Amino acid sequence: MFKARRSNSTLGSGFALLELIYHATVRSVRKTHGNAVIGLLLNMLQTVMLVLVFYFMLDILGMRGVAIRGDFLLYIMSGIFLYMTHTKTLTAVTMAEGSTSPMMKHGPMTTAVSIASAALGALYLQILSMVVVLYIYHAGFNPIEIENPIAAMGMVLLAWFSGVAMGLVFMALKPWAPDVVQVIQLIYIRANMFASGKMFVANMLPAFMLGMFDWNPLFHMIDQARGFTFINYNPHFSSVSYPLYVGLAFMVIGLMGEFYTRQYNSISWNAKR
Repeated sequence: MFKARRSNSTLGSGFALLELIYHATVRSVRKTHGNAVIGLLLNMLQTVMLVLVFYFMLDILGMRGVAIRGDFLLYIMSGIFLYMTHTKTLTAVTMAEGSTSPMMKHGPMTTAVSIASAALGALYLQILSMVVVLYIYHAGFNPIEIENPIAAMGMVLLAWFSGVAMGLVFMALKPWAPDVVQVIQLIYIRANMFASGKMFVANMLPAFMLGMFDWNPLFHMIDQARGFTFINYNPHFSSVSYPLYVGLAFMVIGLMGEFYTRQYNSISWNAKR
C-alpha cells in the first residue's frame, strides 16, 4: 500500500516522465521567489534595467550611428534578449541538482530530470519576460514590426540550447573544482557583455576587429537574429550553423562529463574542512 504504482508500458512511462519534468520545472521556477508573480516581475525588471543601461550608454557615447536603421530600442532588445536567455540558462543548468543532491533520494528523480527542469524553467521565464516587455513597448510606446518572427524566435531557442550545452559542461566540472568553475563561469558571463556583439553589428566591423568576436557563438546568434528582425539588414559575416555545431559539440562533451562525474561524485567532496 505504500508503494507507488508504475506503468509498465512505454507510453505510460513516457507520460510519467513528462509529468515529473513538469513538476520539477514548476519547482525550479518557484525557487527564484516564494511568489511566482514577483519572481517573474523581478526577472522582467532585470531585463528592462539592462536594456535601459545599454540604451543610455550607447546614446551618451554617440553610437547610434553604428546601429541598424530602424527602431533603436528594438535593436538593443534583440541583443539583450538572446544574451539573457543564454546566460540565465547556463547559470540554471550549472546550478541544477546533481547526483549527491537530497532531491535524488526520491525514487523517480534523476539528474536528467533535474537538468531538463532547470533548462525549461529558465526558458519559460525568459520567453514570458520577452513577450511581456515587447508587448508593453509595442502597445504603450512605439509599434514594432519584426520581419521574420519565426526565424528570430529560432535564434532565441538556439541561444537557449547553447546555454544548456555550456551549462552541462560547467555542471560536470563543478564537483571537481567548484571554486575554479565558478570563477570561469563568471568570467565567461562578464566577457559576453562585450564579446557577444550587443553594441554593434558584424557588417560594420573592420576585418581586424571581426576576428576578435567571430569565435563566439552568441555573436553569430545575435547578428543573425538582427538579420531576421530588421528588413534592411543582411548579415554577411555570421552564420546559423556555427553556433548550432558548437552547441552540439558542447552538449556531447557535457553529457559525457556529467555521466563520468556521476560515477565518482561523493557528498563528502562538499564537506568543509
